[in-house]
Amino acid sequence: MLNFMLLESIKINKKKQDIMFGGMEEMQKKMQAQMQEALTAITVEAEAGGGLVKIKANAARQILDVSIDASVIDAEDKEGLEDLVLEAVNRVIHAAALEEQNASKTILGNMLPPGMENLLG
Repeated sequence: MLNFMLLESIKINKKKQDIMFGGMEEMQKKMQAQMQEALTAITVEAEAGGGLVKIKANAARQILDVSIDASVIDAEDKEGLEDLVLEAVNRVIHAAALEEQNASKTILGNMLPPGMENLLG
């Protein structure tokens, strides 16, 4: 009889855990989806060579557009163009990372109880 009661108690506790943690898992998935949606909506731009090469990306770090001024397209200076593209890409990735950080703080801050937003820095 004691074993039966113990098994029933374990089953009930397991169900309670499933309900509690299942809800947390669902909330985490929802938060991740919200974050991804927010990040893809934020766009950043960077340039190199005084605007000769421009790159547009979103905060999810997806490159959206590349613009290269015709004046820098020179078959004899391939390395120069590559350097400009590399510089612009690195700048836009950095800008996207900063925007991702800001969006994360905002979204997480909105989930915290009032007055606790400062915990995120």
